[in-house]
Amino acid sequence: MSHSRSFFSFFLLLALLGGTAATARPRAAKAEALPPQDTGFLNRQVVVRGVVHRFQVYLPEQWRRDDKKLWPVILFLHGRGERGSEGMWQTQVGLPAAVRSHPERWPFVIVMPQCPLGSFWTDPEQLTQAMEALDMETAEFHGDPERTYLTGLSMGGYGAWELLHNHPHRWAAVAIASSSIFWGYAPERWQRAATLPTEYARALGHTGLWMFHGTDDPIVPIKGDELTYEAIKAQGGRVRYWIFQGVKHDSWTRAFNEPELPRWLLTHRIENEPPSLKRKDGREVAAKEPPPYAERIVFPLHPTALRLTPAQMDALAGEYGESRGRWQHTLFRQGDELVEKDVNGEYHELAADSANTLFYPKGSNQVRIVIERDGVGRITALVLRDDRHEERWVKRQTQGGGGNRR
Repeated sequence: MSHSRSFFSFFLLLALLGGTAATARPRAAKAEALPPQDTGFLNRQVVVRGVVHRFQVYLPEQWRRDDKKLWPVILFLHGRGERGSEGMWQTQVGLPAAVRSHPERWPFVIVMPQCPLGSFWTDPEQLTQAMEALDMETAEFHGDPERTYLTGLSMGGYGAWELLHNHPHRWAAVAIASSSIFWGYAPERWQRAATLPTEYARALGHTGLWMFHGTDDPIVPIKGDELTYEAIKAQGGRVRYWIFQGVKHDSWTRAFNEPELPRWLLTHRIENEPPSLKRKDGREVAAKEPPPYAERIVFPLHPTALRLTPAQMDALAGEYGESRGRWQHTLFRQGDELVEKDVNGEYHELAADSANTLFYPKGSNQVRIVIERDGVGRITALVLRDDRHEERWVKRQTQGGGGNRR
């Protein structure tokens, strides 16, 4: 019995030692790759003085966590109608809507804070939460401090002016639509109309500014932008001022759909140069300032219509189809007007702004219809184009090559 117990104890000890050795054997460490960063519109939040503010950030599809690339950043402030606390409503209009339509135009990290109901972007605490969100996203998503841009529309434009005034050296360029330095909820600011535009023009300095406004804006009077433009021009600033004739408060749709806007922003960066430069001979000279620039352009709602002759309208008359032989659009002459009957049976007046282009004088200013002709000048198709897509309507040819005549 004693030998059996000895053997049993011996094998038990071996088993225990073997098990311990097996568990103690080091394992090769597995390198865990970081998960890929989601892109597009992302839910975010920032805490300011104990208050949680939900907001959105947009990352372009090409953004990468590990490429060490610095990205241009835009801070966008929404209008009065997008206030709330859910953190998403501000992505419905203005710049975010333009990004959804044309993401290829906007290679920016875009920070979109939200102003709570009952507050305004000009409130100091709301300006603080906007800057906190900007700082946080710039640090996390590799924002370029020399390419940080400021935009806003309507009430958000009021806030953008304040951020420009309070942080004049933070912005490489600024774009503001349907807004003013005169706030709609603070009419007493108009008592400073003789001095306020100059004050903001001086804060702007040589930073590039692009303002957009509609002539018929009933919410934010265009007079405020007119005074500010003249003050910036007098101070030797750099300003573009585009006025849309016949447009009411919503000038931001045309502003942010302007393909040149993102390209214009990217031509600007903050140059951290010293106030003076030393030449080779040791003498100091003042650093070059960008030259002053002031542009004021009024855009008509629609181009001037050319008068079409009866023969020209008759040549356009006929049935047109998008595909599969369905003739969904009919053009015909009605007195001195060219009229389209669409697939829904509705009638629309058409006009020409060139020999090869038609438009809707009572419809969207973004839609154009290009006339296609064959080698002998016969009309073969119409191509409808807007800001997002195009449709080609092939003309149904009747016997003898002419269109339907009415």
